[in-house]
Amino acid sequence: MGKRQPQQSKAQDHGPGGDRAGRAARRAPWTAVPPSALVLTGVFSVQIGAGLAAKLFTQIAPAAVTGLRLWTSAAVMAAVGARPLRNAITGLARRRAWRNAAVVATFGVTLAVMNFSIYQSFARIPLGISVTVEFLGPLGLAVVTSRRLLDVLWVALAGAGVALLARGGVPAGTGRGTVILGFAFALLAAVSWVGYILLSRATGQRFPGSAGLAIAMLVSAVVITPVGIAAGRGALLRPGILLAGLGIGLLSSIIPYSLEMEALRRIPPRVFGIWMSLEPAVAALVGLVLLGQSLAVREWLAIGCVMVACAGAARGAREPGAPEA
Repeated sequence: MGKRQPQQSKAQDHGPGGDRAGRAARRAPWTAVPPSALVLTGVFSVQIGAGLAAKLFTQIAPAAVTGLRLWTSAAVMAAVGARPLRNAITGLARRRAWRNAAVVATFGVTLAVMNFSIYQSFARIPLGISVTVEFLGPLGLAVVTSRRLLDVLWVALAGAGVALLARGGVPAGTGRGTVILGFAFALLAAVSWVGYILLSRATGQRFPGSAGLAIAMLVSAVVITPVGIAAGRGALLRPGILLAGLGIGLLSSIIPYSLEMEALRRIPPRVFGIWMSLEPAVAALVGLVLLGQSLAVREWLAIGCVMVACAGAARGAREPGAPEA
């Protein structure tokens, strides 16, 4: 949840410094690892991080966990790319590039909303269901930007999956209002994910390397700070909580970001999208193992419908620069 930032990096590999980044990537230890293994490792990393975050909700509020994740991610990205980040911020100030600043600031706010909303959803409904609903965002974007009639089938299939989820009963010990609010937060995360994809591309076109992403992460960390501190208060100073937050930030953002960035250098985006469609199932498995969130057969069928719809839409996605069919 609350997702990671591979799209930005993919777009920027072709920008300034792209060749240097490519040579550095070829020297990285994981270059011998197949792209499929990189993507799947990233998927499991994200969902294990989500599962650990949900477990932490018993000790600290979801908004505070969101703050821990974003603060950790921003700190690591700022430390790794300190010089490019400093140059980018200086460039914004000197050139008075207000439009670029507005884009990257909106990107950061979107990241904060996306992470906040998906963690709020995790706190109310099972992990696998939250991620399944969240995936409707990129699926909808893929279909809207497509001109193929076949994509109507994928929309219908995803709709069937959502209908199956909506027809489910209220879990024991959970109020109907809580479940509805959980779905609402998941839908907000889905909409935010669409904004993230579009703003990630726009930011990548305006800033070299990962500087734009680092600025956006800093903005998101600042935006979430008042809510995070108010929700966590003194618990945020406990060493165990801070260590757990560091682990969640690494598992949910830094590790998958690095692995997916490398995978996107070697495979087409549509193939990447197909492999990523496994994420709802992985989320459900992590929810079962880490959180004891068992799902009914109908809910597994619903997750399967959305996964197939996402894979189908990704498979038919037109590559950049490819002629239209």
